[in-house]
Amino acid sequence: MKQNELKKELDEFFAIRDELFAFLDKSVPKDESGFNFDFGKNPVLNAQDFYKIFYRYDYKARKTFASAMKMINVQD
Repeated sequence: MKQNELKKELDEFFAIRDELFAFLDKSVPKDESGFNFDFGKNPVLNAQDFYKIFYRYDYKARKTFASAMKMINVQD
């Protein structure tokens, strides 16, 4: 894998991560500080929508990290 291909994989990974946190920002209230999610209020989440994003995030993480490990091993 070339370095620019790995960068593209990482960019896609972080884009999905941003999408996951945007979903949480929209769905979960924050605590008094306005920084941390307050899951103690037991917000109702659309599990199907969450899972769709999380599945893509998890898949992309595993794929990207495997690609990075191959690249590291090739360079050793």
